[in-house]
Amino acid sequence: MVLSHLCYASGIDFAIAHCNFRLRGAESDADEAFVQQLARQLGAAYFVAHFDTLGYVNQHKVSVQMAARELRYAWFDELLEENSFEKVLTAHHLDDNLETFLINLSRGTGIDGLTGIPEETETMARPLLKYSRAELLAYAKSNGLQWREDASNADAKYLRNKIRLELVPVLKEIHPNFLQNFQKSTAYLGQSAAIAKDRIAQLKQALFTQENGLLKISLAQLKVLSPLEGYLYGLFQEYGFTEWENLRDLLDAMSGKCIESNTHRLLKDRDFLWLLPLEIEGKESDTYTISLEDKSITKPITLEFSEVIERNENASAIIYVDKTALKYPLQVRKWEKGDYFYPLGLQGKKKLAKFFKDEKVPVALKERQWLLCSGKDIVWIIGKRSDERFKVQTDTKAILRIEVKL
Repeated sequence: MVLSHLCYASGIDFAIAHCNFRLRGAESDADEAFVQQLARQLGAAYFVAHFDTLGYVNQHKVSVQMAARELRYAWFDELLEENSFEKVLTAHHLDDNLETFLINLSRGTGIDGLTGIPEETETMARPLLKYSRAELLAYAKSNGLQWREDASNADAKYLRNKIRLELVPVLKEIHPNFLQNFQKSTAYLGQSAAIAKDRIAQLKQALFTQENGLLKISLAQLKVLSPLEGYLYGLFQEYGFTEWENLRDLLDAMSGKCIESNTHRLLKDRDFLWLLPLEIEGKESDTYTISLEDKSITKPITLEFSEVIERNENASAIIYVDKTALKYPLQVRKWEKGDYFYPLGLQGKKKLAKFFKDEKVPVALKERQWLLCSGKDIVWIIGKRSDERFKVQTDTKAILRIEVKL
């Protein structure tokens, strides 16, 4: 109510959005009618969404509060996109910020969880965050504004309500300026978090190197950081790794050991950690075919084929083969246990597992290695070594140039 009134009084072009979560029957419908009438009074566009909140709870196995949060923020994103709105404004205030701080503190959190609710993000703004509930109520009364109180706010079975009703009053009684002091503390913590963020960004630039699209991190450089646990959390939290104990144990684990988050896999390989996105790692296991007419492919990797009159020396990204020795369609596939080939320039065959070991190819890169095959025979360990059986001879009549775009 106060936020809408302030937007109206300031001449801001705004709309009002209301979520009916259908949790309190007639009371929920009365809230909706109240907000709709408010929009009419202020001449603001009005949007409403009705949610099957309990159905969402049962389907996704989350709490009612989490379900309501996920539903409303997903709808807010839709409203922004469909109507070209600049921001979603919410009426969070200083007391809300304190409650969020205490909730995070009770659950265990890093510094980010103690900096409170952000005043602004890319899509959201909270212009009332510096004002207390008491100040906003005083403003509403002095301007004759009517409001509705959500009856569920008085139910202490919810953690936030319990903190609001039972804990916060005690804190304010102990120190009359507790809310203002809390505001100062979160500002200081926010500055400390910004300093830590800058330090972590600098470290990532120094420690994280790119190799074949993957991130590679030196264990020796990680282990000298102190305090190690804090740095591990800071460096890897954005990839979903928030249990620093697991990260610390991985540093001294055997080669091949890995841990996974919801989005990434972190693999120990000799003296390095490898960071692999799960949407890339381990999902491209199909075989892709190449017909005689194909001049190029782009999936799973980019290969280009062209007939040439003369051959040059093979390189890591380009090979020349005897086209007449190929059996079409060709295939591109991942390497498998038991695969072998005849390395160009050497006599006899060699298992790929032995080749990778001799070449000291990291486990993370072995798992992403593609092969170009003619029937069951390997033509090229793509980007690494071609096969003797398909090399260009002096009497070769058709030379095929194959290039990979890594």
